[in-house]
Amino acid sequence: MNPSRFFAGLYISFWIPTAVLTAALAIKLPSIVKLWKDPLLRAVGGLLVLACGVFVFAAPATIAWTNRVTGVPNIAAPLVYSLITAFCGACLLLITAWRNGISDRSGVTRRATRWVVTVYASVIVALWVLFALADAHVERIRDLDTYYANTPFMREEIVLYLLAHTVAGLITSKLIWNWIRAGGLDVWLRGGLMFLGAGYAMNLLYDGAKLCAVLARWTGHDLDWLSTGLAPPVACLAAILIAVGFILPHAGQYLHRRAHTRLGHWHLRPLYRLMGTVTGGGRVPFRLRATPELRLTRRETFIRDALLNLARFIDEDLRRKAYDAALGLGFEADRAGALAHAVTIQDAIETRKRTRQDDAAVPPNTPDTETLLAEIDAVSRALRHPADIRAVREAAATSVESVPGPSLSQPSR
Repeated sequence: MNPSRFFAGLYISFWIPTAVLTAALAIKLPSIVKLWKDPLLRAVGGLLVLACGVFVFAAPATIAWTNRVTGVPNIAAPLVYSLITAFCGACLLLITAWRNGISDRSGVTRRATRWVVTVYASVIVALWVLFALADAHVERIRDLDTYYANTPFMREEIVLYLLAHTVAGLITSKLIWNWIRAGGLDVWLRGGLMFLGAGYAMNLLYDGAKLCAVLARWTGHDLDWLSTGLAPPVACLAAILIAVGFILPHAGQYLHRRAHTRLGHWHLRPLYRLMGTVTGGGRVPFRLRATPELRLTRRETFIRDALLNLARFIDEDLRRKAYDAALGLGFEADRAGALAHAVTIQDAIETRKRTRQDDAAVPPNTPDTETLLAEIDAVSRALRHPADIRAVREAAATSVESVPGPSLSQPSR
């Protein structure tokens, strides 16, 4: 099988990673604008802009356009190489600042920052100097690296940018994987770092393919398919993985918060509907533009207000008996407490319906409303299991019949 034909079938358009990187930038942009003074966010934005620039100017159509507009054959080469080199330096700076914290101003961090800026700025200058000295008058859109692999000054330029890219990839990958192994990371941050690590590892595969193709030219062999067939799709996949690595921590945490809020809203539905009977069928007004967090807050407020109105009818002795009964049925302490509260709330609603709202109708003890209001989520989830509530109610009633007088057992909470 001809490898070049095989990899031609795996071609990935340079505009696909550009679109993914642009999406990553769009997701990050609101945070960057809102927190513009945060240098770490600005660095992320700059890195994504550079990454987009690499793939925009490395696309064959853009290369041809750049050469034509400037009137200089192959001038797109030092431009793309410079963008790649700047991207490499930005990656090193970002990972260092991200890993150590932007407030870390130790001597080691400052020296590392100066070293990266100096070295990669010098590489960019050298790339343009070497291009100016080289004889590269034959335009090559897709195979410039191998076509000019033996050309003086262009040879050095190609090797220089590949070495700069390789060194940055090795150091960045090592920093990322060391960070992952350090532990104590949020699951979304860990996932993002793993995607970043995979992306930079793919970049090393890109460098290996390019260098092997160039070395083959030096030894009189033809492995151009490594540079023209394998390297481009590998670079595209690396860019996609890196973009996902930057997106995942932000988007994952955002979606997790939204899911947690909506789940909490759904958990409170049984108790919310039950409290609607206390308020005469009242409900929280629906607002189309209300955020999920606001809807959850309004539902919690509605439930707590209704429970406070119902508190004078809650029988604390019944709650203690129901709690002991739930423990006797094998429920864990937290579950038993929620079931006991559910039993007393249902009993309070029935008592409220049967009696007039006067002092004689109020049970002679003070209900534990503080605990009840703090556990509305657990109580609401308990209401989804009426069979358990019925079993606890019956067990509590049986204990009342078998043991005269009020129960002296106290829940251990």
